[in-house]
Amino acid sequence: MDGSFTLPRDASTSDPLRIAVLISGGGSGLASILSYESFGSRFFRTVLVLADSNEAGGLGHARKAGIDSIGIPLPEIGNKKEQRLKHEELIHEQLEKYNTELIILAGYMRIFTPVFVSKWKGRLINIHPSLLPKYPGAHAHRDALADGAVISGCTVHFVDEGVDTGRIIAQSEVPVLTGDSIGDLQERVKVAEHALYPRTIDAIAENPSLFIDRQDG
Repeated sequence: MDGSFTLPRDASTSDPLRIAVLISGGGSGLASILSYESFGSRFFRTVLVLADSNEAGGLGHARKAGIDSIGIPLPEIGNKKEQRLKHEELIHEQLEKYNTELIILAGYMRIFTPVFVSKWKGRLINIHPSLLPKYPGAHAHRDALADGAVISGCTVHFVDEGVDTGRIIAQSEVPVLTGDSIGDLQERVKVAEHALYPRTIDAIAENPSLFIDRQDG
């Protein structure tokens, strides 16, 4: 295991892992997590939702569920590097304030700097709409169709300093159908994401080291 990893503790349904969900848009992924969480005992509990905009529609899902939700837009700093670091500092402050134990990226469109990742590595996960390592980056569906792929899907992975290069935790396959548009494939993959992500978060919360052991064994 990479020594820089700090995995979350093994949680229980009586003492669930405290998670924060980060979003940028409408929050359909967040909604699927909250829905899963609302049925039965889970090994995690959403304690905070953060967005990179005060206008992110997904903040409404958190409010309806009675979960604290905060928009943290980019600060008004001219120097882009300083702006980015300050923004991440503001996010980090909220995560610590809520005693966050695991960060869930659900449609969060900003890429974190290595400075931020180093603080949370092993406790920061993302879902990507392809079967990584194929089709990383912001245009996974376009790239899959251009490549003539017959199978795509989604991948839950730990976030590292690269772009969609972290250790793979779980994957779900989705067929690519003849005549698919980017939108067609996107919607089919989204269904798989909404099924896979909440279950995987629960499994990580119950026994996080299991997923690292699978990689390193």
